[in-house]
Amino acid sequence: MGYLSRDKLHKLNFAYLGNDVKISDRASLDKTHLMSIGNRSRIDDFCALSGFVNIKSNVHVAVHCSITASIDPITLSDFSGLAFSCHLFSSSDDYSGASLTNPTIPTGFKNITSAPIFLGKHVILGAASLVFPGVTIGEGSSFGAGSVINRSAEPWGIYAGAPARKIKDRSKDLLALESDYLREYPYETNG
Repeated sequence: MGYLSRDKLHKLNFAYLGNDVKISDRASLDKTHLMSIGNRSRIDDFCALSGFVNIKSNVHVAVHCSITASIDPITLSDFSGLAFSCHLFSSSDDYSGASLTNPTIPTGFKNITSAPIFLGKHVILGAASLVFPGVTIGEGSSFGAGSVINRSAEPWGIYAGAPARKIKDRSKDLLALESDYLREYPYETNG
């Protein structure tokens, strides 16, 4: 996988760009002036990001993910991650038939639902998970592959299914590892 050079990243005019950011040269980025990406975060091949995307530090976005935040923001907090082919969108057309749909139609003919999405620290989404507008996922929660996340989730739970439901609590052992990691690899200021 090839990554964009630091010079190419700076030319994209992000709202904020941390240190040691890796973005695949095969990723598609739209409206980067609205995006913030923190230290040591990575975006892999064939991802599509657009709009008010706020990626904190040590975040991984795996191959074929999409994050679309054209109206309301989407935030991925520190140490969160999206496995292969996850899709997050903070707005959606009304599919009931009461209005027209798709981006070729002027807004006055559509009924759009829009609300922010927030993933807390250490949230991990399994492959092919979907996150809908207005969802807040509490710190430390994890979701199995193919989860459909259409409502907010409590912190430190393990969820799965369509729609996603809590299966059990998640261990917090990783918090000690986070502390050790940050002691060994402290963040540098943006340079």
